[in-house]
Amino acid sequence: MKRICCIYKSAKKDEMYLYVDKREALSRVPEVLLSSFGKPVEVMTLLITPGKKLARVDADKVLEEIEKQGFYLQMPPAKEEYMLDLYKTPTEAKY
Repeated sequence: MKRICCIYKSAKKDEMYLYVDKREALSRVPEVLLSSFGKPVEVMTLLITPGKKLARVDADKVLEEIEKQGFYLQMPPAKEEYMLDLYKTPTEAKY
């Protein structure tokens, strides 16, 4: 099963994203979630297929949750994981 998904970032919380089926948009997302998420800001439209490599989430899980509940909520990474990602990212010294 594949889906064209719209991905929204939260206006209230850094690195929190909401994945929804493009055809349904935000219609199946509970109002209580939208109020805590803040105004959704669309960041991209993406074709998600089973096994597709995504940055921080499993494509199969995203597809399963959209099918089951109409959306997938990607939470921000744990602070320790985030700091480790920063540490691993190469930096250039500019003198």
